[in-house]
Amino acid sequence: MKRVVLIGLDPATVDFSDPALPPGMTAEKIHAGVELALADFAARGWHAQNCFINPDKTAVPTVERCLAGHVYDCVVIGAGLRLPPSRLVLFEAVVNAIHRAAPQAAIAFNTRPEDSGAAAARCV
Repeated sequence: MKRVVLIGLDPATVDFSDPALPPGMTAEKIHAGVELALADFAARGWHAQNCFINPDKTAVPTVERCLAGHVYDCVVIGAGLRLPPSRLVLFEAVVNAIHRAAPQAAIAFNTRPEDSGAAAARCV
């Protein structure tokens, strides 16, 4: 069974006024999209989990804890983490944490939570 993890910013920490994010995005839409993504992963026969991080010094340790003890086939990184230019340093730190903690995993990128299954499918 393929194992996939979706890593993204906790919606409570997202500045939805940032023009780099898709217009009309809200915390509620992210939560609903993550639920759809997890259901899509399950429908594909994959074991999946979600890992929300905060945009602070706890991000890397949270990613490391999330990835510890499991072998993942793919890690999907959410658009809210990689799109805003203000998140570049955090994005780099998270990608490097994934590389260290899950070197065998492919890394995929979604454009919104709902297309996470398609993003992972490109890699697994």
